[in-house]
Amino acid sequence: MALRHAVLAALLDGEYSGYQLAKGFDIGVANFWHALPQQLYAELAKLETEGLVTGREIVQEGRPNKRLFRVTDEGLAEMERFAARAAKPSFIRDDLLVKVQAVDGVAAAPVIEQLTERAAVADAKIEVLEKLLVRLRGGADEDEFLRTGERVGPYLTCLRGLAFERESRDWCRRAAALLSERRDRRDQPVVTVRSGE
Repeated sequence: MALRHAVLAALLDGEYSGYQLAKGFDIGVANFWHALPQQLYAELAKLETEGLVTGREIVQEGRPNKRLFRVTDEGLAEMERFAARAAKPSFIRDDLLVKVQAVDGVAAAPVIEQLTERAAVADAKIEVLEKLLVRLRGGADEDEFLRTGERVGPYLTCLRGLAFERESRDWCRRAAALLSERRDRRDQPVVTVRSGE
């Protein structure tokens, strides 16, 4: 998947400025696609040049003008083509996992600290995603919303992000606890008792 498809998918909810799109990525889309604001602005410009989105200028008093973007019919057709293609399997590429893999040959303390930090980051994301789910379903309970809601795609991707963050947090906590226990056991002095003493 290219960034273009993530941007088009985010714009399916309505008309957004680049700033609003970046905020939306931070809150919702970031759980499955990471992009920096400058990457989003560059992608919006490309998509507009290609006719997949259209932008209009909004004049604002006392603030810089802003551009609002929406998906065009050509953009919707591109999303149709993208949705019809076979999805590639996902894979993990995470430097923290490389560090855990190597932890038996390096100092464990920094790895334990990074696992603890990663768990805390996951906790913060979990809180944001849980609030987003409540907002997306607008007062309906989850089952009702999933049966009758107008747009369930963002909700389903948010559920996936929530499951990922919870599993990541739990794994980090478990790995940190196990590594701490092993380090503590290894660091305890060995007492030997000689026979006859």
